[in-house]
Amino acid sequence: MIWILIGVLFVVALYLVFQAGINGASVSTGSASGAIDTTGWTENEIMNYEMHGTVPARVGSSASTGNSGGMVGGC
Repeated sequence: MIWILIGVLFVVALYLVFQAGINGASVSTGSASGAIDTTGWTENEIMNYEMHGTVPARVGSSASTGNSGGMVGGC
């Protein structure tokens, strides 16, 4: 009975990993609603935005929402 439960949990975990991989692979820098336009940014700026959520200072405060100090997640 325990092996069946472990097998079911393993299959569910595999499903969730592949589902997250499919959804995470379509990161866009386009102009979707609420998305920041990253055209003209350097590769380093795009990487910092994707990994840390920081918006470059030259973009200005209009790109950030709220009083998060330029951080997308506010962390």
